[in-house]
Amino acid sequence: MAPKKGSKKDSTKAKTVVKKADPLFPSRPRSSGIGGAIRPNGRDLSRFVKWPTYVRLQRQRAVLYQRLKVPPSINQFTKSIGKNEAMTVFTLFNKYRPETKAAKKQRIKEAAAAEASGAKADGKVPFQVKFGLKHVTTLVEEKKAELVLIACDVDPIELVMWMPALCRKMEVPYMVVKDKARLGALVHQKTAAVVALTGVNKEDKAQLNLLKDLATEKFNTNVDHLRKWGGGIMGLKTQAKLEKRSKAMAVEEAKKLEAAGRA
Repeated sequence: MAPKKGSKKDSTKAKTVVKKADPLFPSRPRSSGIGGAIRPNGRDLSRFVKWPTYVRLQRQRAVLYQRLKVPPSINQFTKSIGKNEAMTVFTLFNKYRPETKAAKKQRIKEAAAAEASGAKADGKVPFQVKFGLKHVTTLVEEKKAELVLIACDVDPIELVMWMPALCRKMEVPYMVVKDKARLGALVHQKTAAVVALTGVNKEDKAQLNLLKDLATEKFNTNVDHLRKWGGGIMGLKTQAKLEKRSKAMAVEEAKKLEAAGRA
């Protein structure tokens, strides 16, 4: 007897459909923690941000310059010239930016061509801004520098800390300006600690003399830069604590006086 044919079970089982994640628009569940998708209303969360190291360092340095007592030789670099004066100084210095390699090559080429043709070649190098710490130091020592600009944010500060004293000794006018990046832009560099002018054209002589007088008055002969200490400013919490303590002491003193009056 032939075996009974059993009812075939449905072999086509319902297959579970697995959705593939879209690589262009991945699903990101919302995070309701601090700094997540939902921000609390009207609350400044900048203190929870992990700032880059260079930002943290410059902020810590600024706080330390306020808290600690800063000697005059370092504190003088916080007294830079004002915005309007800086604009006048940089306008003059911009006229005497150093030649680029291409411009120098072109000038030499033109001089050589003029000499070859028998014409009188002007081989005189034009006045230009001098830069580099060693070079400027030599120019100041030889009294060739007419005006020196020192950046206020050189790091480490020891590189230029002695420069104002040298300028005063050699009677070379100097100014402290903001900042090393702006000085660097003058001389086609990223940054520059100091720059100097050794001379200008006839039409700019009056302007240079005016700036030299200003530098002498504000920096070279200013005794405050030699004597005035900086820093010593406490934080808000410490100030509040000291104020509270002084009030408590005043109350205690008043009580003592009152008690002594009764006796």
